[in-house]
Amino acid sequence: MANAELIVDARNGVGESPVWSVRHQGLFWVDIAERRLWFWSQSSGQTRSWQAPEMLACVALQAGSDDAPWGRWVAGMETGIGLLTPADDGSMGVQMLAGVTHSHEGMRFNDGRCDRQGRFWAGTMVMNMGLAATDGKLYRFDGQGRRQLDAVLDGFITPNGLAFSPDGRTMYLSDSHPNVQAIWAFDYDIDSGIPSKRRLFVDMTPMPGRPDGAAVDQDGCYWICANDGGLVHRFTPDGKLDKSLAVPVKKPAMCAFGGTKMDTLFVTSIRPGGDLSDQPLAGGVFALNPGVRGLDEPQSILTDASGTPLVSTNL
Repeated sequence: MANAELIVDARNGVGESPVWSVRHQGLFWVDIAERRLWFWSQSSGQTRSWQAPEMLACVALQAGSDDAPWGRWVAGMETGIGLLTPADDGSMGVQMLAGVTHSHEGMRFNDGRCDRQGRFWAGTMVMNMGLAATDGKLYRFDGQGRRQLDAVLDGFITPNGLAFSPDGRTMYLSDSHPNVQAIWAFDYDIDSGIPSKRRLFVDMTPMPGRPDGAAVDQDGCYWICANDGGLVHRFTPDGKLDKSLAVPVKKPAMCAFGGTKMDTLFVTSIRPGGDLSDQPLAGGVFALNPGVRGLDEPQSILTDASGTPLVSTNL
């Protein structure tokens, strides 16, 4: 596979949160601006999408949702955490699991994913980035026995780049706003779901691009899209830049490993307004050959108080 192969000319306003589905042998992702969940089949190359009532920022597959033809997806939206159930007929059921009270007007969820124990994490942001408002928070949704959103960290402008090391004991988080452009690492308690010992992992200010969405490979290296830089950077666990792969658009947004051998790096992107003559493929989804393999994306575990997995009939 050539680097930066276009697989879907999706023209997404803000393509985000790619997730490889082993069951469907294809890639799911969202277009935040268009409020859509997308799917691409690796075998057929065909795509389909489903409309949501609110902006969709990040998604994670619910464990145990094989009874639904397209699975069920926990999602960070505008007003809280929802559960999406895409259907064969193109419709999509939406059930809110936990609401959020934002501290500023014009906020929504942004980047998010599950930790390796199945807790769903997602950050919020003020959509008008020109305000540089530090109202963004990182929330943990513990769907294991309770439906509660916990604000664990705050003071962010644009929280992004959330990822976990292969053993789950290191959490990564970035702030992609031009005023910050930092990536942090935390010690992560896998039993309590509490991050601690925050430290600077990488300062991306002198590098091309701002830190956006991220993924971790089998070697524990951290891959992050360099928004405005047209690159995807790989950092070693000690924060050293190992390599950078180019994409033919200025704003790669988030990356994810997938494919039959988990050795393909999929990259979603943003299609800004204005003259796009120098990047006509902006908003597309790309496949790259990173030379390493990734890890299966953790799934969201929803249970009742007794620990019994929840399905669509008893949510």
